[in-house]
Amino acid sequence: MTEGERRLRPPSNTLNERAVGWWRAQWLLLTLAPVAVLAVLGALIAPARTWLLVPAAVLAVLGLVCAVVMPIWWFRVHRWEVTDEAVYVRTGYFWQEWRIAPMSRIQTVDTVRGPLEQLFKLSTVIVTTASSKGAVRIEGLGHELAAELAERLTHITQATPGDAT
Repeated sequence: MTEGERRLRPPSNTLNERAVGWWRAQWLLLTLAPVAVLAVLGALIAPARTWLLVPAAVLAVLGLVCAVVMPIWWFRVHRWEVTDEAVYVRTGYFWQEWRIAPMSRIQTVDTVRGPLEQLFKLSTVIVTTASSKGAVRIEGLGHELAAELAERLTHITQATPGDAT
C-alpha cells in the first residue's frame, strides 16, 4: 500500500437528497411543540400573554431559520462509504466525527425506517460493532439503497474472518 492510499480521505457517498426534507420536517416538528404550548398558554393566560407569546414568536422564527439552513449544511457534511475493509461515516456540524468500522468488528447490520423516514422513503442502516462508542449509523439513505447496502455488508462480513483481539 502506498502512502497516498493510507491517508484518511472523506467518504465519497452523499445521502439521498430527500434527507434534506426529512431533516426539515424534524426541525419543524421539534419547533412546533414548544411554540404551540406557549401560544395556547399565552391565549389562555391574559396577564402572562406577552411573556408567553414573545418567546413563542422567537422560537418559531429560530425554528424556521434552522429548518431552512441546517439541513442544507448537514447534507454537505454527511458522507458514507463501504469498502471490502471497512464502513466509513462522517457526520457532525460544528464538531465533525469520522467513524470507521472494520469489517472484522461488525456484529450486526440493521435497517430502520421510522414513520417520518417512511414518509420520505428513507431508511437508516445501523452497523453494530464491538466498539464502546456504539453503532455506526448511516441515516438518510433511499430505502432500496439501504436494503442493498445491508445485504452487501452481510455478505462481506460473512466472508471476513473475525478479529481475535
